[in-house]
Amino acid sequence: MPIAEANAPIEVPRGLAGVIVTETQLGDVRGREGFYHYRQYSAVELARTRTFEDVWYLMFHGALPDAAQLAAFRAETAALRPLPAAVRDALPALARAGALAGPLAGLRTALSLLGASAGFRPLYDIDADRRRADALATIAAVPTLLTALHRLGQGQQPVEPRPDLGHAANYLYMLTGEEPDPRRVRAIEAYLISTIDHGFNASTFTARVITSTGADLAACLVGAVGALSGPLHGGAPSRALDTLDAIGTPDRIDSWIRERVLRGERIMGFGHPVYRTEDPRSRMLRGIAEEFGGPLVEFAVQVESRAEALLAELKPGRELHINVEFYAGVVMELCGLPREMFTPTFCAARVVGWSANILEQAEDSKIIRPAARYVGPPPPQPLPEVVLS
Repeated sequence: MPIAEANAPIEVPRGLAGVIVTETQLGDVRGREGFYHYRQYSAVELARTRTFEDVWYLMFHGALPDAAQLAAFRAETAALRPLPAAVRDALPALARAGALAGPLAGLRTALSLLGASAGFRPLYDIDADRRRADALATIAAVPTLLTALHRLGQGQQPVEPRPDLGHAANYLYMLTGEEPDPRRVRAIEAYLISTIDHGFNASTFTARVITSTGADLAACLVGAVGALSGPLHGGAPSRALDTLDAIGTPDRIDSWIRERVLRGERIMGFGHPVYRTEDPRSRMLRGIAEEFGGPLVEFAVQVESRAEALLAELKPGRELHINVEFYAGVVMELCGLPREMFTPTFCAARVVGWSANILEQAEDSKIIRPAARYVGPPPPQPLPEVVLS
């Protein structure tokens, strides 16, 4: 086939919706069924029955660990939680600089510094074992970075990680400085597991694009964090909870939602680019929230019911159901997490999925290089003459 014909542009949907760009063994999202999986297992069942370290191991090794493998993996990753001195010493300045933007903004710089201080080399130049080691070190450090940045931003000292605690329990301990409540640990762990990976979302695709250039692992993750920070991606859990606050009382649900839908505004916590049924993550998190109970949960259930009915009436055929952010915000609020830490907590889980995707993409030396359709003024135009004053 002639080169010109081989490189001929191919028309695809806006946002690459539904376009297959590669093959993966890590998992998939089947939106019409309301199902997604990690490797060969239901992600929701894993969240309900396994630990975070179990699923982390699965994503990296392709199989769930036995008892001995799990114990060794927990010890290996727990030992990587403390930060290098160069990174730890820089955190107060990062927290001050990002006082308004929050821990997620600080994480971008901290990850760059972590990669530089650890001597991360381009993925293109290192073998699979070195890539895995870099990924484990970074994933283990992310919760330490996030909680330290948050506490410093609140005028508190960071809390050093504890190797005797599991990943989720240690995260809560570093965030609060208190012995974590087992019930809250299990709720947050289920949330973390449920958000480890979710197909080729914007941040995962960003990480894989950067990986395809051969860049180092920290560079790939910085790009992913940048994508996650957007309110249409990982920035939504706190905004979904803000929706409940704005509605305020049950008698305002219908008028509040109807007014915003008719103005063309997005209702945060509803709708998903892939699912055409209820988001299975939200179904699981609603069950966790209902186990806690209380006025917030009762109100959230009322808002969900009325909002879905109104969206069906006002946007017929759109299949707009709650997504993971709606009850994720409720669960994190019930577990005492500050709202500015909702998206960073999402990040503390998704870094596993990003890293697994980075390791998979690094096995392929083909750079990702799509095309764009030019729609500007027709070229070539004559250059205007330079008028000398």
